[in-house]
Amino acid sequence: MSVPVCRACDEPITDPDDGVAVIHELGNSGPGWTVWAHREHADAVELIDPDLLRIMLRIWAAHTEV
Repeated sequence: MSVPVCRACDEPITDPDDGVAVIHELGNSGPGWTVWAHREHADAVELIDPDLLRIMLRIWAAHTEV
């Protein structure tokens, strides 16, 4: 089994009690993967891609103007 890596600090999570599953990202072909973080870093993980959020906000704003 591979050692999970913290999404916030990119360090391996060697203590299983210190790891927290933050989110499960879907894959294009397959089941996807679980995103892990250290307990102390779990709140610092960005769950939404900032570029995607910017694009979606523009789309939503355009729909409200119509």
